[in-house]
Amino acid sequence: MIGLSPLQQQVVDSPLDSKLFVSGPAGTGKTTAGVEWMRHLLAQGVPGESILMLTPQRSLQEPYLDLLYSPERRAGGEVTPATIGGLARRMCDLFWPLAGEAAGFANPSQPPVFLTLETAQYYMAHLVRPLLDEGYFESVTIDRNRLYSQIIDNLNKAAVIGFPHTDIGSKLDLSYFGDPAQRRVYQDAQECANRFRQYCLDHNLLDFSLQLEVFAETLWKQDIVKDYLTRNYRHLIYDNVEEDGPRAHDIVAEWLADFQSALLIYDEDAGFRYFLGADVQTGWALRELCDEQIQLQESFVMSEDVANLSAGLVDEIVPGQTSNVEGQYSSDALTILKRIGSETDTPRYYPELLDAVVNEIQSLVRRPEYVEGSSNLVSPSQIVILTPYLSDALRFSITHRLETANIPWRSHRPSRSLKDEPASHALITLAALAHPHWNIHPPKFDVAYALMQSIDGLDLVRAQLLTDIVYRQRDLQLSTFDQIKPDVQERITFSVGNRYSTLRNWIEEYRTSDVLPLDHFLRKLFGEVLSQAGFGYHRNFDSVRVAASLVESVKKFRLALDLTGTLRENLLGLGKEYIQMLQDGVIAASYLEGWQNEDKDAVLIAPAHTFLMMNRPVTIQFWLDAGSSGWYERLSQPLTHPYVLSRGWQEGRQWTDADDVQYSKEAMARLVSGLLHRCRERVYLGISELGESGFEGRGELLRVFQKVL
Repeated sequence: MIGLSPLQQQVVDSPLDSKLFVSGPAGTGKTTAGVEWMRHLLAQGVPGESILMLTPQRSLQEPYLDLLYSPERRAGGEVTPATIGGLARRMCDLFWPLAGEAAGFANPSQPPVFLTLETAQYYMAHLVRPLLDEGYFESVTIDRNRLYSQIIDNLNKAAVIGFPHTDIGSKLDLSYFGDPAQRRVYQDAQECANRFRQYCLDHNLLDFSLQLEVFAETLWKQDIVKDYLTRNYRHLIYDNVEEDGPRAHDIVAEWLADFQSALLIYDEDAGFRYFLGADVQTGWALRELCDEQIQLQESFVMSEDVANLSAGLVDEIVPGQTSNVEGQYSSDALTILKRIGSETDTPRYYPELLDAVVNEIQSLVRRPEYVEGSSNLVSPSQIVILTPYLSDALRFSITHRLETANIPWRSHRPSRSLKDEPASHALITLAALAHPHWNIHPPKFDVAYALMQSIDGLDLVRAQLLTDIVYRQRDLQLSTFDQIKPDVQERITFSVGNRYSTLRNWIEEYRTSDVLPLDHFLRKLFGEVLSQAGFGYHRNFDSVRVAASLVESVKKFRLALDLTGTLRENLLGLGKEYIQMLQDGVIAASYLEGWQNEDKDAVLIAPAHTFLMMNRPVTIQFWLDAGSSGWYERLSQPLTHPYVLSRGWQEGRQWTDADDVQYSKEAMARLVSGLLHRCRERVYLGISELGESGFEGRGELLRVFQKVL
């Protein structure tokens, strides 16, 4: 067992029939105590299958899974890791004969079809597209995929918070103060939500909102379901309580008395998933139902200087939040806060700032005086580059510089469409070439990019030269490398030519064989060609992660549509249907591969909120574009509202500019505090005279830093 503080040890040594509520800021060892409590339960002979381990999202379970999968663990039953949504799905599946009829499904005798975020958007698009042609959402100027996802988000919030989905439009309408034309948009959004819900009931489709609603409203109220759950699960570990929604808290509150033991872990000053319905107030109320409350305050992550800076910034953003007296932190802040560039030499343009960031990272990980075991040694995995938003252009600019400097990197953007990932775009292009009957004709640039992504050592210039010669877009033909003129062959190089020939021959051979479902095709292509030495996915772990997510996405899409009978007569046409869905820009579901990357000894590049939900500390953080308003402003979401659609919002109260300012300040304080609580030693503040968009940044975060310093 690792060394524990007295309070952590108190948690672990608690009796096996205790119910504990452990709270404290990030970095105080709450999850570590939770893992050791699980180890203690298993060591005391508690059957693993009687332990339920809940978190708001699956990525937060990693510390517990490391214990469960470790070789030191003794043999026995398996602990159940779950989210409330995952538990709801299992119960809907297991008790479908009971749920189907009671919940109003048209065909309760037929099996249910569970939808991912992607397949839910597919069906939503199927229903909403005709309405758009009729004039729905005329005053809204956002991409269609964002429109679909916001309607789905409304349904999810209704389920997570616990109000009827038919009240979405009225709640938004009553809170709105502004242009009357916007009220029509709320009516349109309500109509689309109603039609989608009815379509799901008619066709046995269960998206996340319907799974949770059926579980909470129907199954949870049945004695047979409650008896099953209480009989199977006797011990509860519920981590990151504050990031879950009110309905999850309601279920746990009602269930708590039936557990023999319970450990609830609450992260103070958090609630970063508020835009997904997280409610810190209902989570905090669970402490009253526990036998003992333990508060951890000593940080195992932050140095004293970082803690002082965090307190000073939060107190400046939202006065009165901390007890630090003014001036206590100002002299210490500069010791751990570094600016990129000197006071007299601030980079003017954003590319200059990125150059300076990468140069600093290079010096941190490769200083000659660094030796193994030295406290000055900084591993790439202990460095993170954070931005409010991570655009494609910014991601490319940073990663290209890191690759040039031979610094390993990885990035994660959970909601990014798979079609925007170069690795998946290349796979989809190759799939179109291998299935000419789909009648999808990729443009030459897409083919060149796919070849560059797939063949190791091929740059874009030679890839375009090769594509111009061998690819005929009209008939989807790829000619052989042997037919190219000798001088051009030498320019492309014969090593690249051999790999191209291997890939081309594989595609030609596949065309003459039996057609496979798209996910089977992608597995075969990846395993037999692209993952081999000399090809682009052999050592590129970021591409491997994206490829795994793509295969899982295609598989779930195929299973969902196959079970509903959609395109059943032409099952193999689902591949074309999936590609067309991707081209519509569908927002990707969350896949564990993105959160649990195997290449962890690499610099992480991520949006700030994504890093917070990874819940891991690092030694050094780079905050880019500190003058951007993205650090505190909400995303524009004309069809939904995370604060109005919450349990704490007063019914009928209007959302004003004053509310916008206040909630933005509170969100920024949470963000800054959360980031610094996950920083051990130093923060680099990235400031350039002109930001990423080319304008001078004068955001609120920059003003706060200037006042504190």
